[in-house]
Amino acid sequence: MTIQLYCFGESGNAYKAALALELSGLDWEPVKVDFFGGQTRQPDYREQINNMGEAPVMIDGDLRLTQSGVIQDYVAEKSGKFGGRDATERREILRWVLWDNHKLSSVAGMTRFLMNFLPEDKRPAEVIAFNQGRLKAAYGVLNDHLDGRDWIVGDELTNADLSCCGYLYYPEPFGFDRSDWPHIDAWLTRLSETPGWKAPYDLMPGSPADRA
Repeated sequence: MTIQLYCFGESGNAYKAALALELSGLDWEPVKVDFFGGQTRQPDYREQINNMGEAPVMIDGDLRLTQSGVIQDYVAEKSGKFGGRDATERREILRWVLWDNHKLSSVAGMTRFLMNFLPEDKRPAEVIAFNQGRLKAAYGVLNDHLDGRDWIVGDELTNADLSCCGYLYYPEPFGFDRSDWPHIDAWLTRLSETPGWKAPYDLMPGSPADRA
C-alpha cells in the first residue's frame, strides 16, 4: 500500500518527512494541503486528518503519524535507513532532531514566514531581527559541529541531517547565506548530491508561484 504524506511545498517540516520518504525508497505519494487557503484550520481537517491542525501527516494503511521527527523515525524503522547503526547513534540522532526542532527549524520557519508570506506592511522588523540573532547562534553550532565531518551523526546520512536541512534549501530570504557557513554549505552540497534528492518545491505540491 502506498504511503500518503499530507504536505505542501512551502513547509520545511513537511520537507523533512518527504525527503526521508523519497530517499528511503519506500512507495509514497504527496497529498497537497492547502495551508494558505486555511485547510488545516477547518473542522474536517482537524477531525479527520490531524487534531493539532498541522502538516505533515503520514498515513500508511491504518497507521497515522504526525510531527516530522516521528514520521522520520517510522521511515527509518520501516526502511532500515537513516536511523543510526546502534543505540548510541540513535540517541545522538534524536538529540539533533530535538535541537533542530527547538533551535533551528522552528525559528527559521517563523522568520521565513514573517519575511515572505505576510504583506510587507505587516512584517514585524524587531521580531525578525531578534529571530535572526537566534538563528545566527544556531548556524554557528551546526557549522562548528560539521567541521571535519561529512554528516551530523556517524559516517552516513541519518535523520539528523534530514531534520536539520529542512529549511536551508529554500530560496526565500530569511537571513541564511550559505557562503557565511562553509561547513554547512559543504554538507548541504553533499546531501543534495545524494541519489534521489529533490529540492522542496520539486518534491511536494504547492509553491509561492501557485499563489501568484
